Amino acid sequence: MDNKLIVTAAPHITSADSTQKIMGKVCLALVPTLIASIFIFGVGSLVVTAVTVAACVFFEWAYCKLMGREIPIADFSAVVTGLLLAFNMPATLPWWMAIVGAFIAIVIIKQLFGGLGYNFANPAIVGRIALAVGYGGAMSAFPMPANQVDALTSATPLAVAGELGAGDYVTLLLGQHGGVLGETCAITILIGGIYLIATKVISPMIPVTYLATVAVLSVCFGMDPVVQLLSGGLMLGAFFMATDYVTSPTTDKGKLVAGIFLGVVTMLIRRFGNMNEGVSFAILLMNLITPYIEVNTRQAKLGIAKKKEAAAK
Repeated sequence: MDNKLIVTAAPHITSADSTQKIMGKVCLALVPTLIASIFIFGVGSLVVTAVTVAACVFFEWAYCKLMGREIPIADFSAVVTGLLLAFNMPATLPWWMAIVGAFIAIVIIKQLFGGLGYNFANPAIVGRIALAVGYGGAMSAFPMPANQVDALTSATPLAVAGELGAGDYVTLLLGQHGGVLGETCAITILIGGIYLIATKVISPMIPVTYLATVAVLSVCFGMDPVVQLLSGGLMLGAFFMATDYVTSPTTDKGKLVAGIFLGVVTMLIRRFGNMNEGVSFAILLMNLITPYIEVNTRQAKLGIAKKKEAAAK
């Protein structure tokens, strides 16, 4: 029989998507940015990415093997973590630092809390923050584009935002400037993000709300909204990291609150903080308050409101 009677607890919802398929689509969405980073910064981008991904997969396999757990590397979640972590690194980062970041992301943040679905924060975000705190010099040593285009090569666009004009928007879109792998070519990040939305891997609620909040606050703070949107890790964070299934709200109201919160924190750090970039810390803070957002934006149970109204009468 093609149709089988399956007796399970509610809700009775099935989907053809699996973790492996979803993670595979995320990997595919990140390929254009990987290609762009190789073109911009040379083979060093590929080396950093390969080392980080391999380290993430190895640490997941080794930890689960050591603890006698089922080895989940076939679901590609470790590969996605490795790619996202690599995209938060400069192409010149020493390979051993990339391995340290992978260990923190996979073992400490993901596996020690129970594996995929139990981590309290996005592993790649915490890995990036740990590396930025521990190896600040190496993480801020941004190389010049390998093709030697003489534009914004000595610093990230956020560091010289006041000097940028409308003529530099194309440069920001194409990524001809210093930065980490995922902070350069904004157009490829947009392509990947639109693909994820079109294939319904992610909801547009968080990225659209996040970007809109940044744009509005940029105008309020007297900053160029286009520069703020196209530079730094905003695009990568909005589409690929803030939308993580495990660490972001699941309700529409919760996603709206999360997007606004992310935009406000990011712009407060960029405008008043001592660092140019605030995306990583904004996403980490959002991850930490996600349980509270979920509780306060949860849909009322069917019939509860009616019972209360009846009791009041």
